[in-house]
Amino acid sequence: MARRISKEGVIAFRLAAHHLTERLNEDGLLAAAGRCGVQNSPPGSALLALHARVRDMRQERLDHVVAEEKSLLQTWSMRGAPFFLPTADAPVFTTGVLPPTEEALRHFVLGVQQSVDRLGVSLAEAVELTGHHMGEVLAGRRLAIDELGGELAARIACDLPKGQRDVWEEEGPYAAGQAIGEAVVHFCIRILTLRQVVCLAPRVGNKAPFVLLNEWLGHSIPRVDPDVARGELLRRYLHCYGPSTRADFAAWVGVRVGDTGPWWSPVRDELRQVEFGGTSWILTGDLDALQSSAIPDGVRLLPPSDPYTQLRDRDTIVDKKHHRAVWTTVGAPGTILTDGRIAGIWRSRRSGRKLAFTIKPFGSMPQRDRKALNDEAEQIAALRGASSVDIVFADEDDSDQPPRFLHQ
Repeated sequence: MARRISKEGVIAFRLAAHHLTERLNEDGLLAAAGRCGVQNSPPGSALLALHARVRDMRQERLDHVVAEEKSLLQTWSMRGAPFFLPTADAPVFTTGVLPPTEEALRHFVLGVQQSVDRLGVSLAEAVELTGHHMGEVLAGRRLAIDELGGELAARIACDLPKGQRDVWEEEGPYAAGQAIGEAVVHFCIRILTLRQVVCLAPRVGNKAPFVLLNEWLGHSIPRVDPDVARGELLRRYLHCYGPSTRADFAAWVGVRVGDTGPWWSPVRDELRQVEFGGTSWILTGDLDALQSSAIPDGVRLLPPSDPYTQLRDRDTIVDKKHHRAVWTTVGAPGTILTDGRIAGIWRSRRSGRKLAFTIKPFGSMPQRDRKALNDEAEQIAALRGASSVDIVFADEDDSDQPPRFLHQ
């Protein structure tokens, strides 16, 4: 009979796994990033997520490990989103994410199917065409996606027979003025990041340029057997989000639940069934921690797309009535973590050297927590280069009252 696990036990276990019980020392940055990667969309959110987990986090420290040490790598990973991850763990979050079949690849880069079908090629063939020209286009350069896509598409067009080239150069359904071929190249670049051909260099203004991964690092990433990499990715997922199901893991990676076999098979003997909202899975080695972790004290301001809120069983950490406030399609807020529970949302707006915060608790909030949030907000303002902070509490329970300014 599967062991029954309490919601409180699951929350405590996950918070500990995400390093949200106590901040790590500065040298724990790579450990924090390596748990399950740190998404960096919207841009800058990864810095705030690391700040929530690592003491004395600074933009300069992040820049150093990315651009100088190159021990932290930014690349597209789960769900085709940009992530920071330890360079040493790159195979886990690239090879380990890469779907092994044509059908699964098409789902991972949803939207490409109609175009490759019109061209009469498989997605794998389109990726090979794109990869064939990548080195000659990108060598010694840093190009944003539109520049890179345009140059690659123009070169590929010259290799195609007239019928395919005509389709390639037609305007596609994705963006006004964008040819089908250029859009297909954009999809293929996502796959080439997982094949460790390209990665992301530091942003320049509003652009996130691509570089050849081997040029950027000065060496290639060691090759890891795909089964080994996929197994390790599932281990890290379950260590951060367990107990969990195949469906929730599939949504986190960006594949269909029916395609999860290549991830599940390598670690099948390491898993244990438990009862948590139905049948779920946990690593057998995590059972003791799952039953002994304690809910932490303290306050954190988590950014949009924080690893902790990337879980798929959202009812576990947020009452369903608040889901639409937390997980929005556009302009998602950050969340307030107070004594182990998501207690509200927050947004910020920059005006010159001032950063204005609007904090909306989901219920009453003690004054000590408001003061702790003030301290967290001031630290975030410093991370963003602001010299002053305004904090407004827009309480749900007194929405008819004017907002209260805690600090100016």
